[in-house]
Amino acid sequence: MDIVDELRAFVATAKTGSFTAAADQLGVSNRLTSKYVAELERRLGVRLFQRTTRKVGLTSAGDDLLARAPALLDELDDLLAEVSEGSRGFTGLIRISAPVTFGEVYVAGMLARFAAMNPALTFDLRLHDGFVDLASDGIDLAFRIGQSDMLSLKTRKLGEMRSIAVASPDYIAQHGAPATPEDLQSHICILDTNRRAPRRWVFRQNGEERIVLVDGRFQVNSARAAVDLAASGAGICYAPHFALYEALEAGRLVPVMDGIDGVSAPLSAVYLEGRVLPRKVRALIDFAVEDIRAAGVL
Repeated sequence: MDIVDELRAFVATAKTGSFTAAADQLGVSNRLTSKYVAELERRLGVRLFQRTTRKVGLTSAGDDLLARAPALLDELDDLLAEVSEGSRGFTGLIRISAPVTFGEVYVAGMLARFAAMNPALTFDLRLHDGFVDLASDGIDLAFRIGQSDMLSLKTRKLGEMRSIAVASPDYIAQHGAPATPEDLQSHICILDTNRRAPRRWVFRQNGEERIVLVDGRFQVNSARAAVDLAASGAGICYAPHFALYEALEAGRLVPVMDGIDGVSAPLSAVYLEGRVLPRKVRALIDFAVEDIRAAGVL
């Protein structure tokens, strides 16, 4: 038997606490997983697990091995991938998840630029405003706005996503511009229901938080739709900079309330904890870090 397969079976069993769960993770049978672990114990001459009818627990020798085996397997995977990809470049499929508007405005174009440098790669971009389950959906990498509380995910921060209150020149000419957050209560506001609290707009001035409750005629579950409505003169919207970038550049929208900042939220690339990150996915993350700075969308 291959010692690498034995080590993979050991690590999966140790992390999941059962041969059945480890077998599901590895995509092999329960019997084969148990056989791999037993062979590794015979090879090493020690017991790695204390087995009961309900679960398996690590022995002291198992603890020692688990402290080092995952890093060894990761290093081996990296070495093999580097040798293979060094001669033929990145190949295969990358599955990516992103919020709808951010995916449409930025991620799709970024992937096109990355794809031009890696012609043997294929991409499956899935746009959804909820937090998808990376494991069950087979997602390699997700772009997320806001904090994630899931301990099963590793995160690489790409930047801070700023929100800005804006209106069209026509709206300002007809209704005037708010000077303070409190002024927004007498204006027509456009609510983005993708926000956790669509009517509760939060700003900062001189380091202090200022909160205002707003109302308006339009509620939409799309930052892009909110921006389009604001650009048509339908009201004031409060949206992330990436969704506003083109309209601001074209002068169809202008910021309101000078000196008062909108809140920001972290933009991150996330992937599953405990899974070896393929070099092609790591390369995509590294590319996104540089590309997003150059694009100026944050």
